Amino acid sequence: MFKELLDWYMGALETGGYPLVALLMAIESSIVPLPSEFVIPPAAMLAEKGKLSMAGIILAGTIGSWFGAAVMYWISRWAGRPLVLKYGGYFLIPEAKLHAAERWSEKFGPFGVFVSRLLPVVRHLIGIPMGIVKMDFRWYSLFTLIGSAIWVSVLCWVGVKAGQDEQLMKGNLHRISLWMIGALAVLGVLYYFAVHRHMKKRG
Repeated sequence: MFKELLDWYMGALETGGYPLVALLMAIESSIVPLPSEFVIPPAAMLAEKGKLSMAGIILAGTIGSWFGAAVMYWISRWAGRPLVLKYGGYFLIPEAKLHAAERWSEKFGPFGVFVSRLLPVVRHLIGIPMGIVKMDFRWYSLFTLIGSAIWVSVLCWVGVKAGQDEQLMKGNLHRISLWMIGALAVLGVLYYFAVHRHMKKRG
């Protein structure tokens, strides 16, 4: 099943190319739960085969991330905090998540935009509090672009390494499990030390 899904997505990438990467990363930077970990690595595998360029993937992924994050910023800036609090739950942004993202932005300020692009959970939420407080969009864009470029580059490296694992590419369940456990462990550690301790409800 994994191999069939991967083959389908790789085929879609060959047809859609960089615009598809940019579109999916824009969606990933919005409220839609589409992990970038499932978008960029397969594209990097194609780059290894010479069908796409690594620089093109990084550029497309970065621009797509910025676009999605910019949409979140401007919607939040236009709507304002009361409207986001009232209707956010209908768009997978419950009040608790918004409060947590606000605590994160309060603690780290503009630099938090950069850091958030490298972390789970706050990646797609940071634009909301920054839009509400009307952070200078130029700084917001700069930090978003830098952080997104680094994150996409890391995922490209992961894709290259995964593509070199022949057993994984054949759909070996044991290898798939090892990669998934490893990825979840890394994300879990990042989330706990860099996000959870700062976003949890204050006593």
